[in-house]
Amino acid sequence: MFMTDDTIEKRQGATRRTALRGLGLAVGGVALATGLGTSSAAAVPRRGPTTYVLVHGTHSAGAFWMPVARELVLRGHRVVMVDQPWHGAEAFVAESYQRQDLTAMAVEPSPLKDLGLDDYQARVTGIVRQAAHNGPVVLVGHSLGGVSVSRVGDAVPHLLHHICYMAAFCPSRVLPTADACTAAPENANAVSPVELTVGDPHRLGVLRLNFRTRSSGELALLKEMICADYPDAGFRRILAGMQTDEPVAAYAGRAVGRAGSWGRVPRTYLRFGRDRTIATALQDRMIAEADASTPGNSFRVHDFPGASHVGPLDPAPVAHVLHSLAG
Repeated sequence: MFMTDDTIEKRQGATRRTALRGLGLAVGGVALATGLGTSSAAAVPRRGPTTYVLVHGTHSAGAFWMPVARELVLRGHRVVMVDQPWHGAEAFVAESYQRQDLTAMAVEPSPLKDLGLDDYQARVTGIVRQAAHNGPVVLVGHSLGGVSVSRVGDAVPHLLHHICYMAAFCPSRVLPTADACTAAPENANAVSPVELTVGDPHRLGVLRLNFRTRSSGELALLKEMICADYPDAGFRRILAGMQTDEPVAAYAGRAVGRAGSWGRVPRTYLRFGRDRTIATALQDRMIAEADASTPGNSFRVHDFPGASHVGPLDPAPVAHVLHSLAG
């Protein structure tokens, strides 16, 4: 079952360099999400199958999760692949991007400029509220989707059976935003596609990337960032689903889980050992800082030593871990 909801608020901009450091690339495609309301639920009923609410990362869409979602459904679970506002089924595609007119791309306005983490949180929270009427909810975020997991974990901890970060940002009081996380020394060896940026992020209000570049050097950089271990055909499929725009405010928004709310929800981290977007050392620091804030509720860490940022080519091992969280 695939669902979305609509809400948009204006948020502040960010500098070009900071926005670039805030990258948390995921993959996307034609999302299969449909609408969901924001009706409330007082508590998680323990009946019916577990619902997995899967949140994509930056420049992505809910369909990023399709291979994992298929595995979970085959194991008897319900799955919602979230499309954040102006992503996936409602994606904004710049007319100039279609024509590959880079001069026009540098200035074409984007509706995503007015989005921020409040909008992302509202969409995911609405979906969690409705899903929780039917049984336990496991909330999973990849990459930039981790900030939504932290925000929603604070907002409705009583509706969540488990939360999971898959090579995702998990901000702390020391590193309170995605920008702060990626600027940490532990992320020094991460790759950032500076040459793919089109236009001024501060003026556009979005970080705009050109995934249809013809440059072999730029393509090699993108592959190193997101899926160095994938065959070229798989890499091209990933690029085909990427979206040009992500609001810079999403990288700069505070997303620190509080010990008394987010901190009491059982949590898991899927640690990727060959990640060049969110370096493994940064993943380790975020895990350690989260555990220090809630010593009675530490991360359950599952290692995928050979995985790049988008995860293993075979979705079964990830699905197996997620399946175990339903118990």
